Amino acid sequence: MPDLTLDDDRATGAWVAPLLSTLLTVPACLFAYLVGGLSAMACDSCSAPEADRFESSFGIAFPVLLGGLGIALFLLAAGWALPWERRNSARRVGLALAAPALVPVVYVVFAVLVDWP
Repeated sequence: MPDLTLDDDRATGAWVAPLLSTLLTVPACLFAYLVGGLSAMACDSCSAPEADRFESSFGIAFPVLLGGLGIALFLLAAGWALPWERRNSARRVGLALAAPALVPVVYVVFAVLVDWP
């Protein structure tokens, strides 16, 4: 019978990866949300057809941005919520790396979806 006590031991320093991820992900999400929200004013002085194209593409792209940022925050919360045992260390680090890495990817997808003037 294998000895599972080592895997069930509490991991020392298990809080480091989620903390660093939090310090990167939350400000990045707030910045992406702010820039994405303010980009709605990019076509304030556009002509009617150009404004219609921009608004229709922005109406699709902004919910994509919000959904992607929500997924990044969910990954961050999942990294904190994992049991603090050694067997979950790799999962915790993976989630902690995925959360801040997802934010710029989501913003690039947003920027590609918008039909900029």
